[in-house]
Amino acid sequence: MNRIFKNSKVVFILLSFFYSFVSAQTVTPAFEGEIIYTNTYKSKNPKLKDQQLASMIGPTHYYYIKDGNYKTLTNGMFAQWQLYINKDNRIYNKMTHTDTVFWLNAAEHDDEVLSVKLTKNATVILGYKCDELILNCRSGVQKYYFNATIYADAKLFTNHAFANFYAYVSRANALPLKTIIEDAEFTMISVATEIKRKKLESSFFSLPPETKLTKSVY
Repeated sequence: MNRIFKNSKVVFILLSFFYSFVSAQTVTPAFEGEIIYTNTYKSKNPKLKDQQLASMIGPTHYYYIKDGNYKTLTNGMFAQWQLYINKDNRIYNKMTHTDTVFWLNAAEHDDEVLSVKLTKNATVILGYKCDELILNCRSGVQKYYFNATIYADAKLFTNHAFANFYAYVSRANALPLKTIIEDAEFTMISVATEIKRKKLESSFFSLPPETKLTKSVY
């Protein structure tokens, strides 16, 4: 289960972020607001049904980003939220079964990108023409679909190696509108269903007072 959750974070993160090469992006303000994603899962474990996986991780993710910080709220039975605080370069995960918040160093990474393929105008999502970026990794295949107008400043995530996030955002400079993550355990497809540009309070990306923290072993 922990292996499954670890890989699911690729979506959130990725979601937080995640691609293109357009000169106009240098003057485009970074996206601030909320993106809602609908997720579907295909388990490769015969002992774990697709619906069990969806219930555990959550079929809907609410992703928020501002000034290099991001937060994902989930409706799964296993995880409640994930928070990335840029100045700490840490990812914090709150699970439903404990009051403890588990953190990991976003600079730590156990995967490797073996090859990259970019295809222009591969699909349309919510009316946005999206390029496709494919990362063939040691862990599996990661596909991202993005539009340059949903801009993300890659310079803010230089040290965010976890889940191949910087590998993605440094090439896309945009948040993904669709993500397909496939590894030995499962396939996850995450598709944006709503994009809301809005101002967010900086305090929204802070840990709750008196949070009990423990370093994640995963």
